[in-house]
Amino acid sequence: MSLPDRIRLVVLFGGRSAEHEVSCTTAAHVLAAIDHDRYDALPVGITKTGEWLRADDAIAALQEGARSLPDHLVAAGTTVEPLPALQPVSADVPVVVLPLLHGPYGEDGTVQGLLELADVPYVGTGVLGSAMSMDKAAAKELLQAHDIPQGAWESSRVEDIDDAFLAATADRLGYPIFVKPANMGSSIGVSKVRDGDELAAAVTEAARYDDWIVFEETIDGHELECAVLGNATPRASVIGEVRPGADFYDYDDKYADGAELLIPAPLPQTVSDDLRELAVRTFRALRCEGMARVDFFWEEEGRGPLVNEVNTIPGFTPISQYPKLWEASGLPYAKLIDELVALALERHERRSRFSTDR
Repeated sequence: MSLPDRIRLVVLFGGRSAEHEVSCTTAAHVLAAIDHDRYDALPVGITKTGEWLRADDAIAALQEGARSLPDHLVAAGTTVEPLPALQPVSADVPVVVLPLLHGPYGEDGTVQGLLELADVPYVGTGVLGSAMSMDKAAAKELLQAHDIPQGAWESSRVEDIDDAFLAATADRLGYPIFVKPANMGSSIGVSKVRDGDELAAAVTEAARYDDWIVFEETIDGHELECAVLGNATPRASVIGEVRPGADFYDYDDKYADGAELLIPAPLPQTVSDDLRELAVRTFRALRCEGMARVDFFWEEEGRGPLVNEVNTIPGFTPISQYPKLWEASGLPYAKLIDELVALALERHERRSRFSTDR
C-alpha cells in the first residue's frame, strides 16, 4: 500500500531489559535514516526503571554518538504517559509506532499488547508471534511441531534443574553445550560449557535473566542469517554468513565489529534457495509479521540447514545484518523503513475490519 504524505512515527527505544543500550543505538541510526520530509519523528525512550520519556532532543544527541543516548535520555527527557503519547494529534496525520525494544519488555509481546489496546498501527510481529519467538524454549517446541529442522536441545524451569537433569542433558547433547536464558537476546547470559564443572555455573548465569533455561548442542557448521519481510506473503533476503571473531558469536562480536560478515554468503545457489524457503516457513510457523531475522546453522557434510532462532526486532545498527541483508537484496535502509511502516498500516487496517459483534 502507498504511504500517506505525512506520518507521525513514534520511535520507542531503551527499555527495561539488559539490551537497553543496544536498543538506544538502534534507535539512533533509525532516527538518522528516516525521511524527515515524510515522518514527524517522536522519539520516546523507556528508562531501565520503566519511565516513559519524550526525547525530542535524541536526534541532536546523535552528534555525540549513539552511546550517549541512554544518559542523554534521562537528563533531557520529559516524562509522558504511555497511552496519550501514542495517540494521533491530527486526523490527517496517522500514527505508526516503531518499537525498537530488544529483549524482554519489548520484543516479547508485552509492548505489542499495549499497542493493541491503544489501537495504533505498529511495526512488526503481534502479541502471540512476539511472545513465541522471544521464548527460545517455546519457539523450539513449535518449530518441532512444524517439522522444521533444528539442532538437539533441552529446556527446563530453573527450579526443576538438578544434578540428575544436568547429567542426562550432558549425556544426550555432549560437550560443549550452550546454556541460555530462554527470554533474552544479543547473546546476553549465554555460556559455552565444556565440562560438568562449568555447567552449574552457566545455569546460574542464565538464571539471572529468566526462569527458563535452554540447553543446546554445539553445531559445527556455517552460521547463516536471512532477513524476512512481509505480512501474509513474506519474502526472504539474500543469505548472509557470520564468521565469529570470538569462540562464538557473542555480544562484543555483534556490537563491536568483532565478527566478519559475508553478504551474500558463499553458498551454492541451491543451498541459498533452500535456506530462503526455510526462513519463510519458519517466519510463518511462528506467526511473525512485518519483519524478522532467521538464524541458521548449515552442516555442509551433515544434516544440512538447521534453524537456530528467530529475532522479531532485529538490530538496525550500522553493522546489523537485517538492514545489510536487505540492502544487498536491493532495498536500501530508508526504503526498508518505509516498507515496514506500510506493512504496519496494512496490518492495522486489515485487523480493524474484524467484527466485534456476536
